[in-house]
Amino acid sequence: MLYITSVFVLATLVLFTRLYFLKKEIKRATNQLNQFNNNKTEKKVDIAFFDKDIEKLAIEINRQIDFTKLANEKKRRTENELKQAIANISHDIRTPMTSIIGYIQFLESNELTSEEKTEFFKIVKNRVMRLKVLLHDFFELSIIESADYPLKIEPVKLNNLVLEVLMGFYEEFNKRHFEPSIQIPKETISILSDSSAVKRVIENLVVNAIRHSSGNVTIRLEKKHSSVELIISNSVNQLNEKDIILLFDRFYKADQTRSEKSTGLGLSIAKSLMLKMNGDLSAELKDHQLYMKCEWKKVIRIK
Repeated sequence: MLYITSVFVLATLVLFTRLYFLKKEIKRATNQLNQFNNNKTEKKVDIAFFDKDIEKLAIEINRQIDFTKLANEKKRRTENELKQAIANISHDIRTPMTSIIGYIQFLESNELTSEEKTEFFKIVKNRVMRLKVLLHDFFELSIIESADYPLKIEPVKLNNLVLEVLMGFYEEFNKRHFEPSIQIPKETISILSDSSAVKRVIENLVVNAIRHSSGNVTIRLEKKHSSVELIISNSVNQLNEKDIILLFDRFYKADQTRSEKSTGLGLSIAKSLMLKMNGDLSAELKDHQLYMKCEWKKVIRIK
C-alpha cells in the first residue's frame, strides 16, 4: 500500500512539474509573440523548448510569421507599383491634354491664318491619337494581367507567323532605310500557344527595335533541344544595365527624347503576354546591342 502511495505521489509530482514547465513555456512563447506583434522586436519565437510539441508549434508560428511578412512586403510593392502607375499615366495624359487645350485656345483666335489653323488642327489630332493609343494600351495591359484573361492554346507555326508580322513592317523598315537581317530556318517550328498573343508580342518587339535602333535590326528564330527562341536585336547607343533592369516596367522609357512616339507600355504588354503563355521574355545588353529573347517551352515535335 505504501508502495502504491509513493508511486502515486511521485507521478503527481512529475505531472505537476510538467504542467508547471508547460505553462511557463506557453507564457514565454505568448510574451515573445506579443512583443513581435506589437512591433517591439523583430525577433521571432524561440524554438528551443522543454516540450517537443510546443517546439513544433513555435516552428509553425515562425513559418506563419515569415508568410505574413512576405505577404505584407508584396502588398506594399503592389501598392507602390499602383501609385507609380497612376502617377505615370496621369502625367502621360496631362501632358498631351495641356498641349491640346493650349492649341484649342490658339484656334479660337481670329488672328490665325488658314494655314496656321490647319497646322494647329493637325497637331491637336496627333495629340488626341496619342491619348487614344495610351488609354488603349493601359486598358489592354490591365486586361492581360487579370486572372481570367482568355487564351486559346493551339499549335502555332512560328516560322509563318514571324514572317507574316515582318511583312507588315516592310514600309516602316524602308522608311528608316533599315534592311533587317532575318534568320529563320526552313524546317517547320511549331509551338503550343495563342497565335494572336504571340503575334502581338512580336509586333511590340519589332516596333521597339525599329524605333530605338541606331543602325541595324536582326530577327533570329532558333530551335533548341527543349525550347524555341525568337531573338530580336538592334544596335543601341545610350542604353545601360540599369535600363535593362527597368525595361519591362510600366511606362519606363529609356529614351526620353522619343516619349511622344511611345506610351512606355509595349514591352510590359509583351512580357505579360509571354508569362501568360508560360513562356519568358528577357533582355540583354552586349556590345551596344540589345537582345530581346522570347522563349517557349511547349514545343511540338514533328516526327
